[in-house]
Amino acid sequence: MSTRIAGLTGATLDTTPTVCHECTWWQSRAGHAVDKKKWIRGTEEEWGSWGTVYYDDDGRLLGSMQYGPSGLFPRANELPAGPPSDDAVLVTCAYLTDSSKPWVMQSLFLTAIGEARDRGGRALEAFAYRYPDGDRSVDRFRIHKTIFPSDFLADFGFMTVRTQGRVELARLELGGLLPVAEGTRERVLRVVREAFLPVPAPQRP
Repeated sequence: MSTRIAGLTGATLDTTPTVCHECTWWQSRAGHAVDKKKWIRGTEEEWGSWGTVYYDDDGRLLGSMQYGPSGLFPRANELPAGPPSDDAVLVTCAYLTDSSKPWVMQSLFLTAIGEARDRGGRALEAFAYRYPDGDRSVDRFRIHKTIFPSDFLADFGFMTVRTQGRVELARLELGGLLPVAEGTRERVLRVVREAFLPVPAPQRP
């Protein structure tokens, strides 16, 4: 199965899960409403696409992720272990259409890291949850995630900034990473996807 990625914009938003279409939880503060269309226009003028949409070769949605400069998401200031850093690109949420494909989450994070670095971001940050030792259940990646497993983020090189209970703010410094060359990201996504595919059964002679 081949895959393709697109930027999350006002034009591609309709292809994401319906729960995402009008959601402004991250874009607002508690008790304050936000006009999402206005937020989208301002964000795309200032930053461009504000996430990634990931499709299979038939155009079916595999998953989506929202991220952008932390200042675009004021709700993050109210979360445990917040606020995020002013110089960071913040991953706010991801949605998987099929929890049996864990490589989609890895692919979305690889894309976010590449996009943040290519746009001159100093760091990528995300909120994390520290699960009990030994808990490797697939439920940690089930469908809609706004707080990610801390050990999963650590595998990408994220470091803990601060903690409150089991919630953490995790940060990946991008200053030492090289820009992603044209076409490289697609090859990386393919390698990640193939790493999670089942090994073919041996053929009988």
